[in-house]
Amino acid sequence: MKTFQKILVCIVTISFFSSCQTNTDPKQILANKETRIAIMDTITNNSSMAKEMMETMLNNKDCMMMMKGNAKMAGMMMDDHEAMLKMMKDKPDMMKGMMSDMMEACKNDSTAMSVMCKSMMDNPQMNEMMQHKMSGGKDMKGMKGM
Repeated sequence: MKTFQKILVCIVTISFFSSCQTNTDPKQILANKETRIAIMDTITNNSSMAKEMMETMLNNKDCMMMMKGNAKMAGMMMDDHEAMLKMMKDKPDMMKGMMSDMMEACKNDSTAMSVMCKSMMDNPQMNEMMQHKMSGGKDMKGMKGM
């Protein structure tokens, strides 16, 4: 009888622990609209979680393409100059791409080219660097402070 009780206690204990395990499949959890909204609200209302989510999104190519195609997102990025400068510093390939796109746009739009040239000429460091390049200087030492 004692052996039977020990076996029964073991079975009950194993059954109890196996029934306490929750299903943590993210797709199943996010399938419920209310749960998904609650999760998104929790993330957006917690600054550290929101920052972590943005980092995750910025490191995902599909998310980056989606954000680039969103006019509201692009406008917000353009308004936040500090964040844009930090991103350009952290992601030099992105900066090069943006510069190439701006140059191409200016080739086809004389007004945009005029505005860009005027802006560069009005900046003393840029003006000095351009003068140096035009006078035959090939080194880029003057750009270290930029």
